[in-house]
Amino acid sequence: MSSVHQGIDNKLIREVTNAFDTKYTLVGALPYGNGHINDTFVAHYQPEEGHCKRYIFQRINTSVFKNPYQLMENIQNVTSYLRNCIIKEGGDPERETLHIIQTHDKKAVYQDSEGSFWRAYDFIEETVTLQQAKTPEDFYASAVAFGNFQRKLAGFDASKLHESIKNFHNTKVRFETFEKAIEADIMDRAQYVAPEIKFAMKRKEQASILVGMLERGELPLRVTHNDTKLNNVLLDENTGKGICVIDLDTVMPGLAGYDYGDSIRFGASTGAEDETDLSKINMSLELFDIYTKGFMETAGSALTAKEIEMLPMCAKMMTFECGIRFLTDYLQGDTYFKTHRPGQNLDRCRTQFKLVYDMEQKWDAMQKIVKKYQDMYTK
Repeated sequence: MSSVHQGIDNKLIREVTNAFDTKYTLVGALPYGNGHINDTFVAHYQPEEGHCKRYIFQRINTSVFKNPYQLMENIQNVTSYLRNCIIKEGGDPERETLHIIQTHDKKAVYQDSEGSFWRAYDFIEETVTLQQAKTPEDFYASAVAFGNFQRKLAGFDASKLHESIKNFHNTKVRFETFEKAIEADIMDRAQYVAPEIKFAMKRKEQASILVGMLERGELPLRVTHNDTKLNNVLLDENTGKGICVIDLDTVMPGLAGYDYGDSIRFGASTGAEDETDLSKINMSLELFDIYTKGFMETAGSALTAKEIEMLPMCAKMMTFECGIRFLTDYLQGDTYFKTHRPGQNLDRCRTQFKLVYDMEQKWDAMQKIVKKYQDMYTK
């Protein structure tokens, strides 16, 4: 059995895998996936009869997720609720939601001899993940999956969830942090990004729109995934349909539009997040339409009229928020987001601001698309 990650040797792998109630004999373990936060590997076990059984093991990154017990409490509560919903709807709970493997002492988390925290899941077979959509249908499949996630959890009391990352989508707070970064200007970079600062300042009041509506009760508190990229949906390898939403680390209380908006930000862009040629960056109305159709098809019946009305604003605000986060990190010396070349965070900021601008030019069209699917799926 080979070492899985730097700093994780065979002895530690044995310790961790033995701690969980997998019931079978361990054959080996290999690195798995493309995640940037947690260390992940797939472990192969051999039952007495039948095919090899696989499990996913992850070492939780406690520099990002400070309280692994609260993190796993969130995931346990959400997946248990989803499991019951899936069973009631006649679905397959073994494939349509994550299943946590407990330790021998019935816990969802194991702390190893070196102090690290681990968790384990059943491996969902005959599925694939995509880093980028190969076809518009792939993007649509993710919309259906994330819409279903919202619909099934509509009855869950989101106030019972812990905030695994404080103020994660509080755009008002993000903007305040941005202003402090400009004032401090510890890297003496503010003078070089005057156009970007001006762009953000012109939209300062909008940063409080969604938070304000939530505080006033105009938008309901929902369970939100908060990382709705295509690669966080397992697609059935035979049908291409999105069957299971994964990577639930950032499941928190929030707005349904956060998930929708971040999907549009990431998936409806015509270029890479760090593209230097801004002429290649636009918000594709075709992809916006495709995602909105899939999301409304599954989540529409569970959303309020005001939530649906605000979907375009959520797309804009999630994109704007991401832009100011990239710019804040650039001003602070690139300490949060990983960079592979000088100025990468600034390039990322510029693509997000270009998308915001393009959305503003297409605002009427975006609203008409949302209204079209509202009429189709909520009446």
